[in-house]
Parts: sequence; C-alpha cells; structure tokens
Amino acid sequence: MEGFNPKFVFCLLAIIFLIHFAKHSHAEARVDGFTTDFMSRDLPRSPFYNPSGTKYQRLAMRASPNDIQSNVISGGGSYLMNISLGTPPVPMLGIADTGSDLIWRQQCLPCPNCYKQVEPLFDPKKLKTYKTLDCNNEFCQDLGQQGSCDDDNTCTYSYSYGDRSYTRGDLSSDTLTIGSTKGDPASFPDIAFGCGYSNKGTFNEKDGGLIGLGGGPLSLVMQLSFEVGRQFSYCLMNFGKSGVVSDSGTVSTPLIKGTPNTFYYLTLEGMSGGSEKVAFKAVEQGNIIIDSGTTLTLLPQDFYTDVESALSKAIGGETTTDPSGTFSLCYNSVKNLEIPTVAAHFTGADVKLPPLNTFVQVQEDLVCFSMIPASDLAIFGNLAQMNFLVGYDLKNNKVSFKPTDCTKQ
Repeated sequence: MEGFNPKFVFCLLAIIFLIHFAKHSHAEARVDGFTTDFMSRDLPRSPFYNPSGTKYQRLAMRASPNDIQSNVISGGGSYLMNISLGTPPVPMLGIADTGSDLIWRQQCLPCPNCYKQVEPLFDPKKLKTYKTLDCNNEFCQDLGQQGSCDDDNTCTYSYSYGDRSYTRGDLSSDTLTIGSTKGDPASFPDIAFGCGYSNKGTFNEKDGGLIGLGGGPLSLVMQLSFEVGRQFSYCLMNFGKSGVVSDSGTVSTPLIKGTPNTFYYLTLEGMSGGSEKVAFKAVEQGNIIIDSGTTLTLLPQDFYTDVESALSKAIGGETTTDPSGTFSLCYNSVKNLEIPTVAAHFTGADVKLPPLNTFVQVQEDLVCFSMIPASDLAIFGNLAQMNFLVGYDLKNNKVSFKPTDCTKQ
C-alpha cells in the first residue's frame, strides 16, 4: 500500500498499549482483591440504627409487607456498602443488592423533585471528572427499556419498584472509589452510574442510593470484571481473589444462566425440616435466585406448604397467628421451643441453616418462620444468609457458602 510505514504503525500500537496500560495499571495492582465494609442497617455503626428501638421492633420492621414487595428501596433488613463518587470523592452509603444492576445516586442537582435529606445534595458541577453519557454510549444501550434519550442527546434512566418508589435521572460516569479496609482505597475511572434528579417513594432522609451487584453489564461487579476477575463475596464485601470462598466447611453449587441476566439463579432440590426431607416435585434448573437485597426467603406455595408441615411436626407445640399477616408459622412460647436445623439442598451443596437463619422474633413473645409462600419468583433472602461467607465466582459459575461468624469479620 502506498505510504505504508511499518515503523509508524508499530509506534502507534505501542502508544495505544501504553494508554490502555496507564488506564488500568492502578486497578490491576489490586487484581488480588480488596475488601470494604458490608454492614446491616441494624448495626450500631449504621446511620439507620435506632438506639431507642428494641431488637424486636427492628425485626418487625424487617418483616414488613412492603419489604417483601420491594427488595431494593429503604425497607429494613438491607445491607449497606461505602463507596465514593467523583473527583474529589463524595461519599455514598448505598444499599448493596445482588438482585439489581444499576448503581444510582439519589438527589443530584439540579433536582426539581427532591425530598429533604441529611447530607447535602450531590452537585456534579463541583466534580472534575463527572460527565453525562450520550444516547450512543454502550452503557445507555444496556439500559434497554429503562433508558431513554433527552432532546440534547443525554441518556436518561427510569427505575420503578414494587412499593411504587421510583428514581429517574441522567446516566453518567465518574471515578468510583471503594474505601478498602486493607491498604489504600481502590479507585476506578469511568464507572457508569445513575444520577437521580426525580426520586419519590419510601426513601429515607439518610438514603444514599443503590449499588447494583447483579449479573448485568451495568452492575459494579461487571463493570469491574477486568480488575476483580468476576469474583466477590460478603460477610465483608470482598472483590477479586479476596472474594474466593474456600477452605474447610465450604459447599458450592452451580450458577445457572437465566433471564434477566441481573439475577443469580441456583437450583434448589429440596429442604429438610428436622429429619424429614421435602423434595421439589419437579426440579427445574435455576428455580430460585439468591439476593442480598431481599430480607425473607420466598418459596413456591405448594413446596412451602410441605416444608412448613414438616417443620411444624419436628417442632411440635402450639402454633399461633401473626397479627401482621406476614408469616404463616408462628409460636408464642420461646423458652421451651426446640427448633431444628433446616437444610437447604442446592445442587451439590447442603446449606445447613440454624434457627438464627430461619426464625425471627418479631415481638417479645412471638417467633415466626422467616420463609413465606410466594406466587412469583422464588428467592433465597438475606436472613437465610446471615453468618455465612457467601462467594460468587462468575468465572467458574458457582456460588459458595461457608459458615462464618460475620460479627468478627
């Protein structure tokens, strides 16, 4: 070809490589992993902690019907994660949710439909690296039907939830910093997130937004997949090789691909209440999702009925009614109650759940089974995951469980 210069092409490729390396070298230094706080909203160090409330009131809040409808917004029983957005970094304490993708920040200026909040509103004009994304950006395309295009070609998002809460705003990008508990904070440029300027519903004045950890392309996990190798876990929130869950006592089950790709699908083959095993009548692959943002465990009606029957036989004693109507299996007397371990039989992994994971004390004299029947998608909720180190290995398509005292992590 006339004018072709091999030396020029070689230099050009070298420059492209160096630019790519410079962009990723800071993050690649942390490919072995990093760790950050992952806290329950009910812990004293959480800003949502109410010192005047009893633990029974907090458990009752966790089991509210609105919580069951919407696993994302500000019901109790959520888990929180610290990140910062922008340069200089602006802290955000968001709900960590494996059942959602988009990272979004509430209350961005200008904000025509904002509510009162404790922290100052998020002001993009004060950030050096903030930018809105246009409608041709690949992240905008990833929004699908939840994205749209403004007259000025700015990509906007709109998310609605089961409790009629919603958030709308610009799809943006900026540097995201995760305050590691081991070593220096880890910073990542050009992370896509939603900057909400119209938010309404059951939001709390201390809410900061949501951190999507699902399997779709907009989630934090997938945006950091180059840096952390598609691996993460929680008691603490661990990314990269730090997120690998192994060692003695660990059991693992395959991740099943499903639609939408946001969710992490597992196969539940049955459950045991005491000595009696209840099997699914027809086991389908990927018949339950695991979700850190849903409080209770939801099971198909027929299967739930059989599990409850087996468990009530094993416990004995006289049952009572839940005044709120949320729970089906409840007991008044706590002192003389012998609650057996409940085993969740996933493919290749028997996850043994002690009473802490399966019963909640919703009043001074009332304990209830924290699994309920549902007509829609089955969900393995976060009460069932307490005191487990739960690891997601998206490279090898598996989820692992290791019994762990998470208060010591």
